[in-house]
Amino acid sequence: MEFIIDGFLKGLSLIFNGDAEVYSIVKLSMSVSFLATAVSVGVGVPLGSLIAIKKFPAKKIVISLVNTGMGLPPVVVGLMAMLLLSRNGPLGFLGWLYTPAGMVLAQVIIATPVVTGLSLSAMQSLDRRFYLQMLTLGAGQWQALWVCLKELKLSILAAVIAGFGSIISEVGAVMIVGGNIRHQTRVLTTATVMETHMGNFDNAIALGLILLGLTFLINMALTFIQQQKARAE
Repeated sequence: MEFIIDGFLKGLSLIFNGDAEVYSIVKLSMSVSFLATAVSVGVGVPLGSLIAIKKFPAKKIVISLVNTGMGLPPVVVGLMAMLLLSRNGPLGFLGWLYTPAGMVLAQVIIATPVVTGLSLSAMQSLDRRFYLQMLTLGAGQWQALWVCLKELKLSILAAVIAGFGSIISEVGAVMIVGGNIRHQTRVLTTATVMETHMGNFDNAIALGLILLGLTFLINMALTFIQQQKARAE
């Protein structure tokens, strides 16, 4: 019990004393996860919405693939991303292996199916006649889709929260693709794992507490926005 208390106190000390390395790790963790979430939302929301409203062959198979992607093991994603970004891989020319860009790519692969699946489900809950009515009134396909998404903004925000939550605490993929290099690709999750393996449990607890605190604050802010919009309606 004592080492848990020590870890908690050390976590507070690292935060309030402005430890440069910890702040560097926190900054990289947030920037990678925020960018990956933004890309996933930019791809997943329109993709999920289009799958929901369009009729095409093998639609059920596509939806099954999206649902399967929502449960992709992060370690497998990391392996896939590493193979793609390796020197002999199809994306090796980018030079992203063991860089923050490669970590963003891995997290995008994890979060995009989550955002796509939840957006698809939200759009399917909306009466398709509403979308068709927009088209009848002269709206273009993307204009009609935008109106539908505005009607579903609370559900879409929930998809954003879920997408962010699926990657901020992820460790397997970023460990494989990023390599946990100090001052380059070390993030809160990989640093916590490293400290645990080294037996530095107080440091691991401190980093874990910082990660939990940041995740809670960000999700609380997003949830507050969501509930404010819900009350406004």
